[in-house]
Amino acid sequence: MDPYAALPLPQSAFVLALCLVLVSPLALAGVALINAGLGRSRSAAHSLLGSLALIAVAVVVFALIGSMFAYGDTGYTFSISGKPWNWIGAGSFALRGFSAGTVQAQLSTLAQFIAVAFAVLIAWGSGADRFRIAAGAAAAAILAALVYPMIAYWAWGTGWLAQLGLNFSLGEGFLDTGGAATIHVLGGLSALAIIWIAGPRRGKFPKEGLSTAMPGHNAVYVLFGCMLALVGWLAWNMAGALMWADLPPTELAVTAIDTLLSASGALVATFIVTRIRFGKPDASLCANGWMAGLVTSSACASIATPFEALLAGLIAGLITPLLVELFELFLSIDDPSGAVTVHAVGGLWGLLAAGFFASQQGQVLAQLVGIAALLGIIFPLVYFLFWLVNLVLPFRADADGERIGMDLHELGGSAYPEFVVHRDDSYR
Repeated sequence: MDPYAALPLPQSAFVLALCLVLVSPLALAGVALINAGLGRSRSAAHSLLGSLALIAVAVVVFALIGSMFAYGDTGYTFSISGKPWNWIGAGSFALRGFSAGTVQAQLSTLAQFIAVAFAVLIAWGSGADRFRIAAGAAAAAILAALVYPMIAYWAWGTGWLAQLGLNFSLGEGFLDTGGAATIHVLGGLSALAIIWIAGPRRGKFPKEGLSTAMPGHNAVYVLFGCMLALVGWLAWNMAGALMWADLPPTELAVTAIDTLLSASGALVATFIVTRIRFGKPDASLCANGWMAGLVTSSACASIATPFEALLAGLIAGLITPLLVELFELFLSIDDPSGAVTVHAVGGLWGLLAAGFFASQQGQVLAQLVGIAALLGIIFPLVYFLFWLVNLVLPFRADADGERIGMDLHELGGSAYPEFVVHRDDSYR
């Protein structure tokens, strides 16, 4: 997709898409609140300032560098068996010629800004209470400059995943109308790389072999963030249906219904699972279930029927609390925000569900090829790049920073100066 070529949107659809894109950042605000609430009180201001800083860095770097690789009808291509494989775009540096482009092309670029900001925000939450802002900004720059543009070109442009239908008759090619792959799986896999490189929070996995519970400090932030995210998600999924699924405005109501049903079904399933598992519903896990349903809807809301969207959400909500516990207890993954389960697993499940729900023959195989590319190419690339960055700019704060909290350590002031923030027993 060339950003300076006119998109097939009539004027009324363009105005609607613009309004939806302008509302969609509420999803970012919701995720930022959730990340802050699920962290410790002594790192709350650090979490929210880091969210703003990473968004700013991602937008600037994408504008200067990443946009070159995310766009272009022609790009860096190689051939296999006589078929062209478009690997990465070949656009202009620093949005050169942007002002001469159509307003519809400018809208597409605005949507890309929001998408890349969303991807880096997801990864930030998993490093809560130990991930330094400077290191987070460096990781965001890497994602915005190369990795996100590559996936966006593959899925939303003229890249090889989008061409699977044309070249190999696999449905309509890889489908990702709401950013389940380009935003959520990328963000979730980046979160996993950060967790493995930075390591768990001190005291999370003591020598005795048990996992120490470190509940989030503000459940109100978390649950309000879920409500705020819903508004942005509804807008984003409908905007994606207009711009990347070519749906007419008359079908957007179904997309919105599917989004709400997926999130609601997921919450119901998680509520029941935690009620059975713990005797009472768990607020943070229910929030994770709700978000997993929204992530799942990003892949299939514009494709599924309402019943299918509800079913996809129920499955997402069922597996979310089980996987959170599995990752923590058996794999020693310290993920305060649950991004690996919510965004990576939820996004992968949504992409697979989209293949099942689509009517085109071969669509499931196209989705599986895309999933394999995400796990086999993108995740190793992200891990390697983050590993290199960590050698130069360490991800993790020192022990004293974790003890006193990231607010005091990196910002010099607490988010709650009128309250006494106590140390954990594990630091004594």
